[in-house]
Amino acid sequence: MNTPAPERTPERTVRLVLVAPAVNAALLEGRFDDDSPVKPGEPEPGRAEPVRLGRTARVFVSPSVRCRSTAELLGLPEAEDVAALAGCAMGRWRGRRLDELATEEPESVAAWLADPDAVPHGGETLRSLWDRVAGWVDALEPGTVWAVAEPDVIRAAVAHALGAPGAAFWRLDVRPLSRVALSGRSGRWNVVIGSRLD
Repeated sequence: MNTPAPERTPERTVRLVLVAPAVNAALLEGRFDDDSPVKPGEPEPGRAEPVRLGRTARVFVSPSVRCRSTAELLGLPEAEDVAALAGCAMGRWRGRRLDELATEEPESVAAWLADPDAVPHGGETLRSLWDRVAGWVDALEPGTVWAVAEPDVIRAAVAHALGAPGAAFWRLDVRPLSRVALSGRSGRWNVVIGSRLD
């Protein structure tokens, strides 16, 4: 008598790889992003080999010039723009240096750094950024997902995955062309931080 093979359980795990974009002028100058392109000559030759994806991997990208350019450098030209992966909208602070703003508007900067609901720049609150990134991460269907995303988006995703308090957002450093891997599903994530793309 033949025993029937057990039915395969559908995959329930999400494998999410978040890739930080290459350097642009705003990053080099310590400014809030102004959607400037990737710096000419970046990445250095050999620093950004095209990534190899499985046949079923889904690929997304933050809707910014530097993330789209980085996706193309990594051989991911078909990456789909996702509004939920946009960097925090910085309103009138866009393109400005934080140290200059701290001199000109010390109370506004202090409020923004201390209160995730503060919006002295007239853009988006950090809580709004965290909530939309968390919603996107938790809604992912099982399988492998790659996303070239703004550094603040990656910090928000990692803080959410770890269930860390809001203050942890400021303690996470995301380097250009680094990647962070999350695996699991909503409510239960594991994090692998800092592996290089080269």
